[in-house]
Amino acid sequence: MEGAILGVGNPLLDISAKVTEDLLKKYDLKPGDAILAQPKHLPLYEELVKNYKVEYTAGGAAQNSIRASQWMLQIPKATGYIGCIGHDDFGKKLKEAAEKDGVTTHYLVDDKLPTGTCAVCIVDTERSLCANLGAAEAYKKSHFESAEIQATVKKAQLYYSTGFFLTHSPDVLVALGEIAAQQNKPFVFNLAAPFIIEFFWERVAAVLPFVDVVICNEDEALCLGKTQKWGNDFNEIAKKLSDLPKKNSSRHRMVIFTRGSKETVVFVDGKHMSFPVPKIPKDQIVDTNGAGDSFVGGFLSQYVQGKPLEVCVKAGHYCASEVIRRSGCTFPPKPQFQP
Repeated sequence: MEGAILGVGNPLLDISAKVTEDLLKKYDLKPGDAILAQPKHLPLYEELVKNYKVEYTAGGAAQNSIRASQWMLQIPKATGYIGCIGHDDFGKKLKEAAEKDGVTTHYLVDDKLPTGTCAVCIVDTERSLCANLGAAEAYKKSHFESAEIQATVKKAQLYYSTGFFLTHSPDVLVALGEIAAQQNKPFVFNLAAPFIIEFFWERVAAVLPFVDVVICNEDEALCLGKTQKWGNDFNEIAKKLSDLPKKNSSRHRMVIFTRGSKETVVFVDGKHMSFPVPKIPKDQIVDTNGAGDSFVGGFLSQYVQGKPLEVCVKAGHYCASEVIRRSGCTFPPKPQFQP
């Protein structure tokens, strides 16, 4: 299982701190919001480190899912992750945080741009996220084509990435997809956000023929239905997405729609299925950020082992349920998952 799951994405260092409402006002941030940093936000990161008690966590959507898979598997070096960081202190902290979680990192280090960071400003139970992608957007295909990375890719049994990576490196995901198809290895892809579907659809469409499992949430599924004129019925949208052209004909494309506390919808092999989400008391829910990423991580941890679909989905639900009971995308010491 060493190196079995390989993720590709935008590595971000989450810098979390409990702050005052005054700090939110100073940087024009809103509770419960998630934005990309503008120039006016750039001093925020240093201010958090200097004036508040911060916690560093390896973040970014794809990296969160890989960390979740690693936690579920509890097998040393079972997962790896490719992305780009800066040659700076935050880059060192990000690498340390990811590897402390057991993930083997394969980072390209950029000398010009700072490591991508996400300020997680917490006021009571609400949090405001402000991401500065920095070096994450500077990933180079030449790094992916290097002998070391190609050996890592060849060793992996399953590949995972998200639509966020398409904003800057679509050629890398197409190359990864071609390898997946040639070697008959599963390529799992997360649509990631409505804006990816709305503004980067041509790039999504170039990758989809190589994708064996597509995952997205309710909002993204509805956006897909609207932009592709497929309607708003989840079962129909899932079928249409599954039926799009596919390079590797040895397995049908599976489509998974997560819907928060509502049942998860799956379409595969011409069949619609739904899986109820276990109920969690409201007073146990601390933070829903990272729930979707964690579902993916739990799912992948079983899917890579060839477990039945119901076990894979159950693992996804379990992993998400653990994360939303905690602050940030973090995990208890050991999973207690029962298939």
